[in-house]
Amino acid sequence: MRPTRQLWGVGILAAVLAGLAAVFARPLLLGATVLIGAWLLTRQYLFVTTVRKAKASLTATQALDTSATRVDDATPVTLNVSLERPRSLSLSLEAGIPPAGVVADPLVVSLAPNETTAQQTTTVSWPVAGRHQFEQATLTATDGLFETTVPVGSTPGITVEPRSPRSVYIGKGGDRRAITRGEHEAERFGSGTDPAEIREYVPGDTADKIDWKATARLNALHVREFEADTDRPTMLIVDHRAALSEGPPAESKLAYLREAALATVSRARQLGDPIGLLSIGDAGLTSRFDPATGPGQYVSIRRQLLDLEPTNANERSGSTDDSTGPVTIEETATSSLIAAGRRPNHASLDTTASPGATPADTDRSDAFVRTLEPFYANQQYQTRFESDPLLGAVRTAAATYHDRVWTIICTDDSDPNALYEAVRYSRSKNNDVLVLLTPSVLFRPSGVADVERAYNQYQSFEEFRQKLDRLEGVTALEVAPEERLSTLLAVGHERTQRQGVRQ
Repeated sequence: MRPTRQLWGVGILAAVLAGLAAVFARPLLLGATVLIGAWLLTRQYLFVTTVRKAKASLTATQALDTSATRVDDATPVTLNVSLERPRSLSLSLEAGIPPAGVVADPLVVSLAPNETTAQQTTTVSWPVAGRHQFEQATLTATDGLFETTVPVGSTPGITVEPRSPRSVYIGKGGDRRAITRGEHEAERFGSGTDPAEIREYVPGDTADKIDWKATARLNALHVREFEADTDRPTMLIVDHRAALSEGPPAESKLAYLREAALATVSRARQLGDPIGLLSIGDAGLTSRFDPATGPGQYVSIRRQLLDLEPTNANERSGSTDDSTGPVTIEETATSSLIAAGRRPNHASLDTTASPGATPADTDRSDAFVRTLEPFYANQQYQTRFESDPLLGAVRTAAATYHDRVWTIICTDDSDPNALYEAVRYSRSKNNDVLVLLTPSVLFRPSGVADVERAYNQYQSFEEFRQKLDRLEGVTALEVAPEERLSTLLAVGHERTQRQGVRQ
């Protein structure tokens, strides 16, 4: 509770009267001072009581038109407030917009004494991707003498998704393929619903298994087997190392792989399959979700995928882990970044000096950033690996889930040897492997300006993809911008035609 200017004025008046009473020995003035003090105490008690009743009868809601939006899109946000009965207070409510939101106009509503409802709408844009939670609205109440502020109302949340690439191609050399193959095969028989095969009746088979149509047709008792209902555990391994930052804004390698990974999570949710996630940076694991089902699991993995940003390649050189096994590092909260809807990341530190900064200030700022940089880098990693992070992640996945698991590796072709070894290791654990691979040639700044040279590089990528695809139990698909890929494939088609003419 805070005093207002009016209360300060009354207090000064009481002090003056008390001083005059002492100077001129006038008890009447002293009595007036006592009466003013008693009146102020009464007003304070009534104010506290009225505020408590107003808060109990007040309903404040921060309403959003949608629970999900895209980066930089504007979202209408409405602040509604209502009282069950009129009060003698002046009330003002300010919405608890997250720090990551950019507000077009301040979202504040006021209730004059004896008013019961008010509403205001503004638009909020979201430049930062992630999950942003509103704080409670701030209620400010005053009766002219006293003022207080209390939090009230609901705390909705909004998921801000990054801009997705315009056209995502997933396939093999121009032939589109689906990541998921629909209802997956159980590879065993049981009490399912999909017919599998018909076989002759053997003692011990129950009568409800007999297929009477087949029995009549074949003139002997036959039973029909059904595929057992099952699920397919899936482990997503998503690479977001520095190399995955190549590409135009919002259309980097990571952006394309993210779309493929999100589609996999959506399909797993439709089928009720357990799904897990391992995300890897340049120094090790940045997040880990063991395979599980349930709405919370799918939502958490989706949010984590949306939060991924490329890490810094220099982080590996700063690692001091000499062991070959994982080293767990406790995650600590970084309030300023979390408040802004960002994951703790040393790359989020602003090393740019302010316009009015002196060279000395800049030096101190740079020293401060250099001091804190290892701290922020550590917070991003849950586990560090001395060896290749991708191979370390595959080993972690194999150690986490001992049953057969469908392993999906989302990465690029920047280190083909390490990727090949990681895939072979996963296959050695009897896991089916799907590799979603982005060709670097389609994401470089030069793009496909020199189409002949770019096509030669693409051919090298395609040879490597086919090498992976030929491994037993492995499917390798390319994830790429459709327009750029079509340009290169057209060059290849023209080459083939020219060679045919010469022959």
